[in-house]
Amino acid sequence: MALSVEDNLAIQQLYARYNHAIDAGKAAEWAGCFTPQGVFDAGATGRFEGTEALSGFATGFAAQLKARHWTNNLLLDGDAAAATGSCYLNLLALQAGKPAATIATGIYTDALVRQGGEWRFTTRTMTADQA
Repeated sequence: MALSVEDNLAIQQLYARYNHAIDAGKAAEWAGCFTPQGVFDAGATGRFEGTEALSGFATGFAAQLKARHWTNNLLLDGDAAAATGSCYLNLLALQAGKPAATIATGIYTDALVRQGGEWRFTTRTMTADQA
């Protein structure tokens, strides 16, 4: 059975919560977008596995950069228990007195599961665009 409309909307909300949490410096909330054994593969930045490592990454990110994650062109496929997703990423740096500036673009490739009625990332891989 394909993803229901409700599952599509719930996964879209997960993607939004992920972006809002990392941009607001809410490390625990961001890590909570993943399963307890979840993996974020940030390419050259590193690979982070498990809630503690994910929280540490988000804490460090917020300390180093004020940013806005902008994702679009979301594609989802799956069923009521598991899904795959992909979307484009624009990462904007925020600096006082200056317009937001794009500092990276790329693609997120995701594996998701429904646990306890909630959708979570099991793996999220960010592949940066190359010039």
